[in-house]
Amino acid sequence: MGTYLAKRVLLIFPTLFGILLLNFVIIQFAPGGPVEQALAQVTGLGGMSTTASVSSGNSMGPSNESGYTGGSGLDPELIARIEKQFGFDKPAHERFFQMVLNYIQFDFGDSYFQDRAVVELVLERLPVSISIGIWALLLIYSVSIPLGVAKAVRDGMRFDLYTSAAIFIAYAIPNFLFAIILIVIFSGGSYLDWFPLRGLHSEEAAQMGMLDWIGDYLWHLTLPLTALTIGGFATLTMLTKNSFMEELNKQFVLTARAKGLTESRVLYGHVFRNAMIIVIAGFPGAFVALLFTGALLIEVIFSIDGIGLLGYEAIIKRDYPILFGTLFFFTLVGLVMHLIGDVIYTLVDPRIDFESR
Repeated sequence: MGTYLAKRVLLIFPTLFGILLLNFVIIQFAPGGPVEQALAQVTGLGGMSTTASVSSGNSMGPSNESGYTGGSGLDPELIARIEKQFGFDKPAHERFFQMVLNYIQFDFGDSYFQDRAVVELVLERLPVSISIGIWALLLIYSVSIPLGVAKAVRDGMRFDLYTSAAIFIAYAIPNFLFAIILIVIFSGGSYLDWFPLRGLHSEEAAQMGMLDWIGDYLWHLTLPLTALTIGGFATLTMLTKNSFMEELNKQFVLTARAKGLTESRVLYGHVFRNAMIIVIAGFPGAFVALLFTGALLIEVIFSIDGIGLLGYEAIIKRDYPILFGTLFFFTLVGLVMHLIGDVIYTLVDPRIDFESR
């Protein structure tokens, strides 16, 4: 196992390099970069779309490739000064390798528009996203595992059919659409006004006691957590059901029943441990998927100051240090969590040996 882990750890570095390089190249062709944003603020044009129509070149290219002076009448010295401020006076390949060199030294730079270090912004928002992801996974696992066991025991019965229909309907609804529906119904839309619309705390949360603070947090978390988890039950529930049904058909179950053991003892004393191997080992991967996809949209819709909203705002503002910093973080966390998932597989089932592959 040690050799396998060493290989996987070493593979993290070229994978990170490849993902950063691919995204850097893609951004070369994206209009409306930070230089255009800064010029829009200086000239009062007021938006990326306006500046994009003014520009005839690419923001990520060197200064002599950007055509700001043609239709806007801007001073070339002003453009050159802004490009130098953001580091766009250098060729793209020099900027990329400088960025990689800085990342090796854990220097992620400063935000273009917030005047704060990227690491400081990420560490400030990271606990919010992790807490939401953990809450969502705990809720999904606490519902899906008992439900999957119940469906396996009642396979083909009405309970199994009705619950399957319900969870697949919920799975078919995108979580961002479900979030909008919850806002309209329960958050001061056309019907009820039971839950807050945005954030995870009220404005007066700092003056609250511990119990009131926790209650306020859970009150704000209700709608985002519901929207994030409603579609997550289907996959885990069916995985649990299929795992249980596979174990129930094995010889050791028939032997246990022939010995006179109760059905509860057979299910939870013998079947449960074997059936949960794949479910438990998939926890890191499920956390990554939840954090990378659904949480981002939920944070944007409910204005939750997490890492997803930070990355979304960086895309809108073309704040490249934050954009690449969050990309680096997401990629690194994803690779590490998948590695942890492999380790968990070997811990819960010693028969699995990745080194022999």
